[in-house]
Order: sequence, then structure tokens, then C-alpha cells
Amino acid sequence: MEKITAVIITRNEEKNITDCLRALDFVEDIIVVDCGSSDKTVLLAREYTKNIFFHEWSGYAEQKNYGISLAKSEWILSIDADERVTKKLKKEIIELDFTAEGYYFPRKNYFLGKWLKHGRQYPDHQLRLFRRSAGKFSYESKDVHETVKLPPDKTAKLNNPMLHFSYNSIPGYFHKYDCYTYLDANGRFRRNFKPSLYGIFIRPVNRFIKWYLIKLGFLDGLRGLLYYLFSSFYIFTAEKKLFKMYHRHNDNKLKN
Repeated sequence: MEKITAVIITRNEEKNITDCLRALDFVEDIIVVDCGSSDKTVLLAREYTKNIFFHEWSGYAEQKNYGISLAKSEWILSIDADERVTKKLKKEIIELDFTAEGYYFPRKNYFLGKWLKHGRQYPDHQLRLFRRSAGKFSYESKDVHETVKLPPDKTAKLNNPMLHFSYNSIPGYFHKYDCYTYLDANGRFRRNFKPSLYGIFIRPVNRFIKWYLIKLGFLDGLRGLLYYLFSSFYIFTAEKKLFKMYHRHNDNKLKN
């Protein structure tokens, strides 16, 4: 197997970090980039790696790219603290021929303790194992949901999923919701995207109809209903925040 460096960015992840790092016993080394945790995240991480670095928060992509810059291995495994490499995925990685430039993992997303099997939530492929010389994290139109872009013919998909325990409670969901909707709006504002009534009123409804009804999200029961209602309202909130940024900017221009 090729040597792999796992890179994880953290902030107050004491509930997740141990389970995440425990599953990475097959990699060459682990790099944790922390932006100032006030809980036991760093203390717990020290049980698994000495490579813990403080880096003042500069954005998701920037934090991950900083961690990658510190890696010794050519191959990078990028994983979040609330994700887990399963035993079957670990075995598949170990047996890889590493002929591609990057590998997508299917991902099982859990919401309020249950795997969402339908809608857009599975297989939710994520490019997480890649050559560090092949690319780095960047954004498309927002400052959230950063990705590594590689040509499709340079990548391959693995069969076994990683697990994602992002939203274990409704308050936890809305804590991230507030952050992500701001980053979404701010990223589009900086890239000169203009808000629209379509974005506020039509896109949220279209999202709900597409993923909850057409893509069968309703088969996940009450959790599916809540998740896709929240996801639709996410579109509304992010667009509303973009409206506020846009009009605040125009008001300031008029005052000057």
C-alpha cells in the first residue's frame, strides 16, 4: 500500500475526534489542524498523533490545504472529525492499486441517529483520497462545501462507504446551519452573485419537491421530512442573507 497521510481540521470536536482517529490505524501519519478548540479536542488527539498544529481559522478549504502542505506522504486522506472509515473501507483502501489520481468514497449520512438512505443522501460520493500533487481544496460559488477537483478519467470510485455523523441533534443542526448559510451567502456575494426572488421563493420549493418527493426522501420517515424541510429552508435563509449583504453594500456606496 502507498503511504498515506490523514488530514483532519478541528474545532471543539471532543465528542467525535477519538472515534475518527481510532479508525485511522492504517495510515502512515495523521495531521490535525486545530483553530483554537476550547474543549478536550487537542488533548484527545494527542493520544493518536504528535502532529497537531494550530492555524487561525481562514476557511474550510484553506485549513485543509494548510494541513496538506505539512504532509510527508504523496497520498492524502482528507476526513472530517464527524466521519468514520469503516473496517470494510479500510480493507479496500489497503488493497488499492493506486493507479488513479483520486478516489471517491460513498458516504452514509446520519441525521438524528439514523442513516438517511434516500433522496440525495446516498451514495453521496466524496473525493477524499488523492495525490497531493494532483490538486487542492477550493470552492465553487460559496465558501462552504469545499472540494478537490480532478478530471473524471483520473478518478475511481470505491465500493465501501464512510460514515458521516454530522447532525445528532436539532440544536446541533441549527448551530451549523447558521454558520453554513452565512458562508454560503458571503461566498456568493464576494463572487458577485446577485440575490433573486426566485432564489428565495422558488428554489427552496423545487429542492423539497425534487429530493423529498421525486428522489423518495419521504421513505426515510419523519427524519426525512425534517431533513428536507430544513434543507429547503437553508436555501431560503442563505438567499435572504445574500439579499441583506447586497443591499447593505449598495447603501454604503450611496452614502459614500
